[in-house]
Amino acid sequence: MKINKTSQFPSCTVSVVMPVFNAAKTLKRAVESVRLQDWEDWELLLVEDGSTDGSAEICETLSTRYARVDVIRQLGNTGAAAARNTGIRAARGRYLAFLDADDEWLPDKLSRQLAFMRAQGAVFSYTGFWRQRGRQCHQVRVPGCVTRQALLKGNVIGCLTAIYDRKYFGTVEMPPLRLRQDFALWLDLLARCDRAYGLNQPLAVHHVRAASLSAPRGRAMQATWQLYHQYLGLSGLQSAWYMSNHLLRRLRRG
Repeated sequence: MKINKTSQFPSCTVSVVMPVFNAAKTLKRAVESVRLQDWEDWELLLVEDGSTDGSAEICETLSTRYARVDVIRQLGNTGAAAARNTGIRAARGRYLAFLDADDEWLPDKLSRQLAFMRAQGAVFSYTGFWRQRGRQCHQVRVPGCVTRQALLKGNVIGCLTAIYDRKYFGTVEMPPLRLRQDFALWLDLLARCDRAYGLNQPLAVHHVRAASLSAPRGRAMQATWQLYHQYLGLSGLQSAWYMSNHLLRRLRRG
């Protein structure tokens, strides 16, 4: 994790970081959902991560067409954490937000969430969202706030909903983990503030891909164990306890 304190943010209010890898079928939808925000003071950083399906050409076209959309090209496929960190380092806005190239925001996402942050005095926030599986749509509800200790028991912060304030934190990058890098970042941020605040309104849509549904759960659980035991340095007993809480939360969620 690298921190680089930034004192002024003259360019825009919100920097949106979007890693792009083989997302030709969904990229335009994701970008359009940012463009249609009723909060207009934003920049969108498309980090093209070695796609082979035409996504790179779509990124260039969108960047040429829209002044607030910029593209950064990675050398080869570096993974989600490295791609997001490239975008984070290039960001010029006070607030950092994240959106994947196969998801989307509702048009009032930024305006509602930023107003909520001002009202709460929040430096780190998240919202509810819709989880879309084919034709099935499920509303993911979130608690009104979460501490680091509570988050250790299971991640309640969707990456597509999170926003943090660089004026307070500085520029904090995602840890170089292949999986669970967003969860690790939230824990790092919560080590520097007392809590994150949740707006329990669905302001984004997470599209669950067929590849995600068929992905081995064992690999995801192994990544969670590595987060607890290796990255956070928790003992085997502590890691097992948090893993059990994490699993129970997933089972309840279904």
